[in-house]
Amino acid sequence: MGLFDRLRHELIDIIEWVDDSRHTLAWRFPRYRNEIKNGAQLIVRPGQVAVLVHRGEIADAYGPGNYALTTDNMPVLSTIMGWKYGFESPFKSEVYFVSTRQITELKWGTPNPIMLRDPDFGPVRLRAFGTYSMRCSDPKVLLKELIGTDQSFEADEINELMRSIIISAFADMLGESKVAALDLAASYREFSQQLRASVIERVDDEYGLDIPQLDIVNISLPEEVEKALDTRSSMGVIGDMGRFQQFQMGQAMTAAAENPTPGGGAAAGMGLGMGMAMANQMMQGQMMGGGTGVATPPPPPGVLWHVALNGQTQGPFDAQQLSHQIRTGQVTPATLVWTPAIGAWTAAGQVPQLAASFGPAPPPPPPPGA
Repeated sequence: MGLFDRLRHELIDIIEWVDDSRHTLAWRFPRYRNEIKNGAQLIVRPGQVAVLVHRGEIADAYGPGNYALTTDNMPVLSTIMGWKYGFESPFKSEVYFVSTRQITELKWGTPNPIMLRDPDFGPVRLRAFGTYSMRCSDPKVLLKELIGTDQSFEADEINELMRSIIISAFADMLGESKVAALDLAASYREFSQQLRASVIERVDDEYGLDIPQLDIVNISLPEEVEKALDTRSSMGVIGDMGRFQQFQMGQAMTAAAENPTPGGGAAAGMGLGMGMAMANQMMQGQMMGGGTGVATPPPPPGVLWHVALNGQTQGPFDAQQLSHQIRTGQVTPATLVWTPAIGAWTAAGQVPQLAASFGPAPPPPPPPGA
């Protein structure tokens, strides 16, 4: 402190704190040799409390207002100093201004996931973060427990302490709640209130602090679990997976037909395979989905036969029609028949599917002279 400052303090004794910061909790008034004159003016603005400390002992505290420091306005300090009839010479004492307004825009979060046992997923890890505000509720306790002899005490200096207290209380609350992870979002407001009450219980008497507001912004699962939930949700939105696959195949086939490529034999084969797979899926879905409300079509027809009669090809005939022709003698074991499964014209008596329809072969005629 320079000579000019010493002279100014000798002539004008005004003790005040013009706070232009947003995160300062306490500030010690600089005074040359800590000397305060009798009748010095103490100005305490709204949102402040001034605390006098004499030889390491907390004395008087003053709320917002303008005070002339005399024996009448310093009952505790007067008792400590043994002043009965006032004082004339300066006395040595430290003056701390403590901010009692809210300090906002403070954040908390879990640096590491919290392990819990979830009723739906089993053991899971949860992360959370949120915001809170803080203010001094008891300047004397705050000065004694945290500030000490610091010239200036910022909120950042206890952010780590506050975050640890909030995270510890949050873990205890989640463990006691037994709420499923998927239901946590519906309880953010209730959990925020419970968490705030638990944190206040831990800091009010011990540090002289209050938490006017504490909010849980988000509680999240690990990234891999969230991806699995997204997949599960997508399946739920799609509904019938078989019909969705049929739709996708149909879209792919349409795209392939609209974009032919040179030498498209492979593409054509792929399209044919997709078409067959689609048909199989549709048939399976229709056979197995009797309860879906969709009418099941009749079964596909059996083998169709072509017959060579009188030098002409007739047909195709189904099994029942061909059996009638065999019974009426129109088709004999020597009649040539054809079907895609055989691949060539063959005598009906040599086709295993038809041989039984002609009955046992007649015995050969007796030898001559028998």
